[in-house]
Amino acid sequence: MFYGFDPTFIVLIPAILFTVYAQRKVQSAYATYSRVPTKRQIPGSQVARMILDNNGMGHVPIEMISGQLTDNYDPTKDEMHISEGTYNSSSIASVAIAAHESGHAMQDGANYGFLKLRISMVPFVNMVSAISLPVIMVGIAMVAAGQAVGGTIFNVGVLMFAVVVLFHTVTLPVEFDASKRALEQLVALNIVDETEVKGAQKVLSAAAMTYVAALAVSLVTFIRILMIRGSRN
Repeated sequence: MFYGFDPTFIVLIPAILFTVYAQRKVQSAYATYSRVPTKRQIPGSQVARMILDNNGMGHVPIEMISGQLTDNYDPTKDEMHISEGTYNSSSIASVAIAAHESGHAMQDGANYGFLKLRISMVPFVNMVSAISLPVIMVGIAMVAAGQAVGGTIFNVGVLMFAVVVLFHTVTLPVEFDASKRALEQLVALNIVDETEVKGAQKVLSAAAMTYVAALAVSLVTFIRILMIRGSRN
């Protein structure tokens, strides 16, 4: 049993540092390219409409929502939500973000497997992500107290947290594929030129790093849990 400093915390440090780096990368890319207008001056809302219409999804409504970087596509309602910061802006960042969310709509329309899997996992992940760590801690405490049932409770918590790790893993191909579709559509519809697509790619690549960081944190947390459990055997 550890007293004072918990040495297993060390495994979290690289993931935490990477998360901070990823967040700053996103903020930097957005700050830079939100100030660079595209030559065609097509606002984000219209970009989304063009991409959706071009892919037989004219029925999908586009609604403006409050906030910045709150853009999302809701597959359960088949709705596109574009943030205030993107809706009327024709910057490279806004165009890239609108196209990315349109990429998710395209995935939904094409029954993209990883998106369907992610959607099916959401209700269960929302439940277990909040209780998995408390269950794990209760299990460890009961093991430390010499109660055999603690091991079973711990294992249940570990299985719950494993689902969270799997969810973050499934999210990666969903996000990468949406960005790929976005860039292809921006070029195919002549929304951006060759120099502008590089800026859009930088914005989307920076955003993708945040999902990689989320997976890294969940994975090393999972490893740390197993280390803590092993130290108490």
